[in-house]
Amino acid sequence: MWLSCDRWSRLFDFVAQFSELAMLEHYVKKILNARVYDVAQETPLQVAPQLSERLGNHILLKREDLQPVFSFKIRGAYNKIVQLTPEERACGVVTASAGNHAQGVALAAKYLGIKATIVMPKTTPEIKVKAVRARGARVVLHGDAFPESLAHSLKLVEEKGFVYIHPYDDPDVIAGQGTVAMEILRQHQGPLHAVFVPCGGGGMLAGVAAYIKYVRPEVKIIGVEPVDSNCLQQAMAAGERVVLEQVGLFADGVAVTQIGKYTFEICRDYVDEVITVSTDEICAAMKDIYDDTRSITEPAGALAVAGIKKYVERSGIRGENLVAIDSGANVNFDRLRHVAERAELGEQREAIIAVTIPEEPGSFKRFCEAVGKRQITEFNYRYHTDGTAHIFVGVQTHPDLDPRAALVEHLREQGFPVLDLTENELAKLHIRHMVGGHADAVTSERVFRFEFPERPGALFNFLNKLGGRWNISMFHYRNHGAADGRVLAALQVPKEDQKMLTDALDKIGYRYWDETENPAYQLFLG
Repeated sequence: MWLSCDRWSRLFDFVAQFSELAMLEHYVKKILNARVYDVAQETPLQVAPQLSERLGNHILLKREDLQPVFSFKIRGAYNKIVQLTPEERACGVVTASAGNHAQGVALAAKYLGIKATIVMPKTTPEIKVKAVRARGARVVLHGDAFPESLAHSLKLVEEKGFVYIHPYDDPDVIAGQGTVAMEILRQHQGPLHAVFVPCGGGGMLAGVAAYIKYVRPEVKIIGVEPVDSNCLQQAMAAGERVVLEQVGLFADGVAVTQIGKYTFEICRDYVDEVITVSTDEICAAMKDIYDDTRSITEPAGALAVAGIKKYVERSGIRGENLVAIDSGANVNFDRLRHVAERAELGEQREAIIAVTIPEEPGSFKRFCEAVGKRQITEFNYRYHTDGTAHIFVGVQTHPDLDPRAALVEHLREQGFPVLDLTENELAKLHIRHMVGGHADAVTSERVFRFEFPERPGALFNFLNKLGGRWNISMFHYRNHGAADGRVLAALQVPKEDQKMLTDALDKIGYRYWDETENPAYQLFLG
């Protein structure tokens, strides 16, 4: 008997739903049987009182930063390694990682008496290299960036017969990370609106989504990514996995160019939404976590809190229970300077503005009177001779009581030309540290902002490949404790050499932006 087209359609839908349910059931069983507690801890689900009061919701932090390796990664790494056969254990394990996964594999292998080799980029901070070695693993420093380390680790699999332990795209790793969700639902058995999960390759997000959507399907699962590393968001929009051309490195724990194959199979159907957040918003979330817990999380670990804040602001929800997974605390101490600079901007509690005032006695006083009782957080100025002065100012604001837009409008009403630089990366990274006056004798200047890899010889490589063809008329560099250095450079380039310069910069291979027309440069340094 033939079925109508409508009945065939309903039959196919039923089969698809049954298949998806079977996949969830498969992962839930793996999560329930995951062996993680030999080395991992059941971390607390902790109330964030100050954040809860500010947001008008009950905010809970899942404290994975309290794991023995200060990250959730130990769960997946151990669950994968403990299930290896005796023959596989005898071969030893290998992985490529510069961060949390490396420490998870090292500790898991040490506990089980298995030899572990971790391939790390040469640029890996010494503190992370020492942490891996302290846990008994052999460290191989190879390549200047992660792709080179990954290729070498896979080469070792072929040459030495090692078993490769993937950081996220493996069903056993996903199951290990999914035990986080099992704990959350056991620790909070009442109403739960949403769980916010950081996402890089998607291992923890997939595990959390599989478990919670099977047990409590009404609970929203929301992934959070940096706006410049949004591989899952773009994959969900395209309906398939995509490869990002480049990723931001501030939240290095989630700097992944492509979502995993296994993880995407789960996330595309069971993650309700992906929210992206900026660097400033991540820094503000790190401060929020510190204020409530007195702990310092890493940038990737603060993603979920940043996502909650954005979700609450957008939706206007009140009185709901919201969980943020604080995924890790492996942060270099010297990065905190950069975090402190950007946290207030991310919280919308500081405005960075350029103000033009007359170059005459009393002009500063009139400006300060216009600012009123607002706290000035930064003030940069140098005398110039064109009859006007351009000042670079930081002013405290409040997103509700005294928003940035109101400050800018007020100053303009008082007759001061104002340029809002709060969202201007050139201004925030470089200009605020360089306000020193114009160079009138410099001609044909082109200005570029670069991200240099933090490794020996990076500057020499830059200068060598430029070949000394053009004069460097300005240079500024600051170390932010990350894998990349932020550089501002100006070159004197005749008009006929413009194409040659672009070709030369492209060949160097460092990420760069042309900032010649940036108003912050034009006002203070051009």
